Amino acid sequence: MKILVTGAAGFIGSKIAFLLAQRGDEVVGIDNINDYYDVRLKYGRLHELGIAMGMDSVEWHKKYVSSTFPQLRFFRMGIEDKESLDALFAKEQFDKVINLAAQAGVRYSISNPYAYLTSNLTGFLNIIECCRHYPVKHLLFASSSSVYGLNTKAPFSEDDKVDNPVSLYAASKKANELMAHSYSKLYGIPATGLRYFTVYGPWGRPDMAPMLFASAISQGKPIQVFNNGDMIRDFTYIDDIAFGSIQCLDKPPVAADCPNNVPFRVYNIGCSHPVKLMDFIREIEQAVGKEAEKIMKPMQPGDVYMTNADTTKLETEIGYKPKVTLHEGITNFIAWYQSDKNPIK
Repeated sequence: MKILVTGAAGFIGSKIAFLLAQRGDEVVGIDNINDYYDVRLKYGRLHELGIAMGMDSVEWHKKYVSSTFPQLRFFRMGIEDKESLDALFAKEQFDKVINLAAQAGVRYSISNPYAYLTSNLTGFLNIIECCRHYPVKHLLFASSSSVYGLNTKAPFSEDDKVDNPVSLYAASKKANELMAHSYSKLYGIPATGLRYFTVYGPWGRPDMAPMLFASAISQGKPIQVFNNGDMIRDFTYIDDIAFGSIQCLDKPPVAADCPNNVPFRVYNIGCSHPVKLMDFIREIEQAVGKEAEKIMKPMQPGDVYMTNADTTKLETEIGYKPKVTLHEGITNFIAWYQSDKNPIK
């Protein structure tokens, strides 16, 4: 099976690419390696895939072959580049596509809105257009728990209305779901959207709470705690997210089993055991061995009080079941954070 993974230098994408290559799939990864956050993490993740390159010598569109997995190749390429993406699809004739490339970050979308239109809308359109012209057996794409916006019902169900986003990032992810559904209807492209809930673990993004907390606490610096600590998050360990995503990839939707005979579906993917923010901080404090100095802050624009995934549908239809407890996950995360593998500790 030949699989394209976009966002292959990203947190989730690099882990999925590793697991696919490990099980023997032929994997082509692409990523534009932008500097939204410290690129040393992105190059470090690629190094874990066996893609060794100097940060100043990565050529656009050049093929890099993994030294660990000979069937894994990487190209520096952005999904906004329609011409190059089309040429890649034409040459490779992918069986399946996992689209994880996107401009991430809820708060960043408030100050840099055009970045989201370019990557999350134009880039995604390029992906589904390529899937249309070079038919694939399954398109799996990243949505987000942020689509639930102002929803106050808990846990969040795929059947809930998601027409009250509180950030442009969330709106762009809902737009991706609508775009993919329309292409599934018009062209019969089997497509699955995964609403990822808060993901943490080794090689995580430095702009997200787990890395921010670990960094500050380790250095004896204060941490900012928003909404005065009164927040709840469905923290999910990276391995559970990656394995669950691959389970979905292996089971493309069948039109006859989907509403209106459209081969399209959306799933929540999370832990379904939401944790109070203060409890999460305490786990990090215990793992690091230091107590955090906390600066209490009001709720930030674009944030929501709670995320809580109802994963019943994913468990029933796909067989997904997260296995890593919060304590185990935080222990693994801090062990990595304090190790020499972490390029930004």
